[in-house]
Amino acid sequence: MEILWVLMAAALFSVVLLPVLSRRRARIQQVAPGDPDAADPANYGFVRQEELDVRMPGLDQDLLDVLDVVQRTQDYRAAAQLLAGTETEGETRWQRVQAFAGAASLELQHRPGGVSEIPGGQWLRVWRAEAPKDAGGAAVQAEFLVQQAWRTSTPGTDEFRIIMEEAKSACAEAALLAPGDPVPYIIELSVARGLGYLRPEFEQLWLKILDRAPAHMGAHLAALQYWCKKWHGSRELAYSFAESAAARAPQGSLLAAMPLFAVFEHLPEVNLVSSFYQSEVVTKAIHGALFAVQSARSDDPMLAHVRHLLVFFLVRSERWAEAMAQLVHVDGHVGALPWTLTSDPAADYAVYRALAVAGYEANGGSPATLPR
Repeated sequence: MEILWVLMAAALFSVVLLPVLSRRRARIQQVAPGDPDAADPANYGFVRQEELDVRMPGLDQDLLDVLDVVQRTQDYRAAAQLLAGTETEGETRWQRVQAFAGAASLELQHRPGGVSEIPGGQWLRVWRAEAPKDAGGAAVQAEFLVQQAWRTSTPGTDEFRIIMEEAKSACAEAALLAPGDPVPYIIELSVARGLGYLRPEFEQLWLKILDRAPAHMGAHLAALQYWCKKWHGSRELAYSFAESAAARAPQGSLLAAMPLFAVFEHLPEVNLVSSFYQSEVVTKAIHGALFAVQSARSDDPMLAHVRHLLVFFLVRSERWAEAMAQLVHVDGHVGALPWTLTSDPAADYAVYRALAVAGYEANGGSPATLPR
């Protein structure tokens, strides 16, 4: 997504040099730091950039508490207990499996081990050794291998394929330990993308997920990647998949936001059009996502994911008030698309947040007028 990154880099560069934005003639202008017309995100109670949590898209205090215990003590049992008490059909289990696997993977990256050093993520190895029949530990191990493949090797290489084949076997083991749990099959969607499953094989895998969790938003987002042009599909196939999911979305489901994710995944093909973000395809996708957000349960674990992507598109579309309405719900946590695709998620999020504040104030908005 080179074009998108160039635009982001340009925006970040301008904010670093002239970080304060002003309200003048209903348009955004840059002013010197300290100018009385400066738009300051802190006036809205937003979290300072250096304090933004990049680990997850929204708050899951139980997960944060357990991660702290596991990483501090290197004892897996709190993680096993949390997953055992998390329902298999919902989105939360999938997100928690991802978080535990990601924590172990990053630990190993920072502490690869050596002659006199215990490698990072040792608690996961102990978990699998001491509780080989624990379905939660098996799922975390499978996801850990997937993340290791993408993080440490290059798709198409022998090393990548070896790790992915190991992950595939781990997914099968996890599925046997928890037959009704969709998570092992959702993890395998990434394996399918990496190993290039043929479409019949991929569709068989997808049917197993639909049998267990037909409205699982996380699963749909993972499957969407396979159908994208950059992997094994096309823009048309990805749009068709997303629109079909939105059309059959049950009441209160966030699947109505799927077309917006499909648009995002194919930005390089259309981003050269200056009016793209006000075009019919984007406007329709934004409206679908806004409808999904308004209809969803306030505690839906995937809600923050949709809100973050809406912030990106609403700012690009210069729909400042609507962007601000999403920011008040997600500010503080930035572990979601599109921010996680960059080397500094907090900085990129802060750029868009500053633009939203400036645009909102340039059109007469203020902290007093922002609904919460």
